[in-house]
Amino acid sequence: MNLMDELRAARPAHLGDRPVDPPTREAELARAMARPRPARRRRRAVKPVWGLGLAGAAAAVTAAVVVMSGNGTVPTPRAPDGGRPVAASPGTVPATRVRLSARDVLLAAAEKADRRSEGDGDYWHTATVTRNVFSAARGGYRVVAQERNELWTPVATGGEQWGLNQPLGARPATEEDRAAWERAGSPSEIDVTVPGKGKPMTLTTSPGEARPSHSPLVDGDKVFWLGRNVTMKDLRGLPGEPGELKRWLLRSYEGHDTESSSVPMSSDAWLFRVGAGLITDMPVTPQVRGAAFRMLAGLDTVKVIENVADGEGRQGTAVAVEERVKGSGVLENRLILDEATGQALGGQSVVVRPGGWRAGFEPGTVLSSTTVLEAGWTDTKPS
Repeated sequence: MNLMDELRAARPAHLGDRPVDPPTREAELARAMARPRPARRRRRAVKPVWGLGLAGAAAAVTAAVVVMSGNGTVPTPRAPDGGRPVAASPGTVPATRVRLSARDVLLAAAEKADRRSEGDGDYWHTATVTRNVFSAARGGYRVVAQERNELWTPVATGGEQWGLNQPLGARPATEEDRAAWERAGSPSEIDVTVPGKGKPMTLTTSPGEARPSHSPLVDGDKVFWLGRNVTMKDLRGLPGEPGELKRWLLRSYEGHDTESSSVPMSSDAWLFRVGAGLITDMPVTPQVRGAAFRMLAGLDTVKVIENVADGEGRQGTAVAVEERVKGSGVLENRLILDEATGQALGGQSVVVRPGGWRAGFEPGTVLSSTTVLEAGWTDTKPS
């Protein structure tokens, strides 16, 4: 049984009345994020992730959506030149770097999205890597569980959605964790604690084989979740004006979390989570993606974090909102952008104020992440 199957099996029967811990939720739903919910399970978030190169996710997040730095914690900000002072030429005035607001960053990304060309194909294809931090049951260290996910979503109704999922192996989260892991004998199999599960779950440090899967579209035509299950026609017909897009999305907002009706969520946090998913993963037009950026720019609570590294080490700028998460304190939901292109690199769920199940996590720790490797149209599905 792989990580995803174990996490699904780990869900207690009463979970409907008890919200899932964000990192656990991220691992459980990584494969399902870009898929619509069955009609009777409306509120399990799907977290899509559009971004690099080609073109095209709940939520973050399921939150989360989320991108991890190489050592499992938030990278230390650095100057654009790597932190070294730049000497000015004699008789010149050193250039002053202007710090942009979150609104500036998002509006600039919107302008780039408007100018982006759009391809076509029979399938919308995404490739992502999810990373989630767990505490070892013994030894006092943490590990990062990693998995690569690919998804092919058909344009035609009545088709099948194809997936390819590969565990990439667990590793110590930081150098300190590595030292503790080595003191524990460098085990290749690691028992980790999962909130809400009575017994530990076992992770392996070795990569697993890629596992293909396929299933019919929900109701024959539902392809993604955007506050509710939507069709490809719905996505292609979304309004390209930010005010209209916001009103369209808010028709599905009911005052609570995207995953649990028992957890209150502000409209700003809800719109950020759903809007970030639209930007990062979904096959919408460039004009709609630009409208989504402008919609997020209008949120009062959004802020900017500079010099954030994604799981592949790419430097970006993050825009974010804070969320008080039951059982986990206060977390920061980030959308990471490449300022040069305006494209999404992925997202992060970061500890702001530890609490509940995450009381032992230091502020700034990246709990879970999704890195976008590839997204766009193709005529080829897995054989």
